[in-house]
This record gives sequence, structure tokens and C-alpha cells, in this order.
Amino acid sequence: MSPPSPPSEDGRLAASLVAAFHALNRGKRATLVADLAMIDRLVTMLTAEQIATRVRELGQAISCDYATRSLVVVPVLKGSFVFAADLVRAIDLPLRVDFLGVRSYGTGTETSGVVQITQDLSRPIEHDDVLLVEDIVDTGLTMAHLTDLLKTRGPSSIKICTLLRKPSRTRVHVPVDYEGFSIDDRFVVGYGLDFAERHRNLPYIGVIEPGCAPGAR
Repeated sequence: MSPPSPPSEDGRLAASLVAAFHALNRGKRATLVADLAMIDRLVTMLTAEQIATRVRELGQAISCDYATRSLVVVPVLKGSFVFAADLVRAIDLPLRVDFLGVRSYGTGTETSGVVQITQDLSRPIEHDDVLLVEDIVDTGLTMAHLTDLLKTRGPSSIKICTLLRKPSRTRVHVPVDYEGFSIDDRFVVGYGLDFAERHRNLPYIGVIEPGCAPGAR
């Protein structure tokens, strides 16, 4: 029997494509398994019901405090967008909403306080009462920078409303006028907060357990 002929160039190419296809599928399966493991390790810290109740309370307090004032609500993007959407609907007052996009710089999950404005306000805030809405205040560095920046624009007042606060991580004291929940130093996601741009759409606040997210804040 004559020895088998070596595979043709087309045959080698076909074999390579099949091997690449299977390798890609293995990679997708590995990613899917990793994603499912991540989801399995999310532990609920605050339920959707707890959040909704607290947001209504904050809205009532803000409505009382700003009853005769020119209120401009300024959500800090991206993390606060879900919280801000619910909050403004809980405020029973005429108000204006404008957005401030920021990017904080630092190493890992540690912010240096150096902030880049990625989206500025669309209108002046001179003589207005500004309410900065944030998803989470931890070191205080970013909020200190933003309040100092906005003070230069002549508002009548600037106050801060945050969904979450981590007192143990405070490096610069900033007055938080409206606080949803004070929490321990845990890496949290959901209700607008993300891990690598994922999990923002969860209706609750979840904790990523240790070992699940390297460098978790």
C-alpha cells in the first residue's frame, strides 16, 4: 500500500479553520462559565424595595428643603444615572436636570482626586441651588474637586446627595447633605454601579464576594 499523500494546502487551511473554530468556542464557554461564576458570587446587600423606600424618603426631604428655591439637580455620570432618575421623580417640585460627566484617575480602584470633565453642564448655574447627585462617596476627593469647580460658577448653593457612602475610606471630608445608605468597604454593583461596565442594570445593590474581583474597592 502506498503511503498517504500529504494534505493539500486547502486541506491544511480547512483543518486550521476548524481548530480555530473549536478554540474560539472553548474560549466563549470559558467566558460564559466565568460570567456565571461572577453572578453566583453576587450577594444582595440592599434590595430593590429597600432602595425604593429610601429614595422616596430622600425625595420628600429634598422637596421640603427646596420648596421656594431654584433647584438644579446635577447627576454625576455614569454611576448615578439610575438613582438620579428615581430621585427626581420623587421630588415634588419644579426643577431642572443637567448632567456632569467625569473620569477619575488613579491606580486600580484608588482615585487620586484628579478629575477630567467628560461632559460639562449645558447651561449656567449662576444663582441656582445645585444638588449634586452621586452614586457613591468614598474618599471624598472627586466630590471635593467638583464642588470647588462648581463654586466658581456662582450658584446660590451646592449640596450633595449620594446613594451610598463609605465612611471608612474617607480621605477628604465633604459635607453629604442627603445620604441613602452608609456601607462598609465592600465592592458593590447594581442600580447603576458597575464592575468593568457590567451589572449596572441590576435592580438591587449586590456585593462581589472576596476573590471574585481582584482589587475590589
